[in-house]
Amino acid sequence: MENINLLSGIEWRRQKLPLYAFLLLCLNLVVAPAVYAAASGALERRHAYALGLLGLLTFGLVVYLFVVVFQPERF
Repeated sequence: MENINLLSGIEWRRQKLPLYAFLLLCLNLVVAPAVYAAASGALERRHAYALGLLGLLTFGLVVYLFVVVFQPERF
């Protein structure tokens, strides 16, 4: 029984990237309509989704670099 729990923990660590990608896309479903509304029709809908995704990725990179700079011993 203990081996099963250990293996499921290892599998959970391997499966974090798809989970994060799914959560990012779900968050983009909230952000993209706000970008589309702010552009007041000047952008196509697919461009609004691309800009929303780009903004989320940029924000994630800023947070990651902030943590790396101020807590370098973790990395």
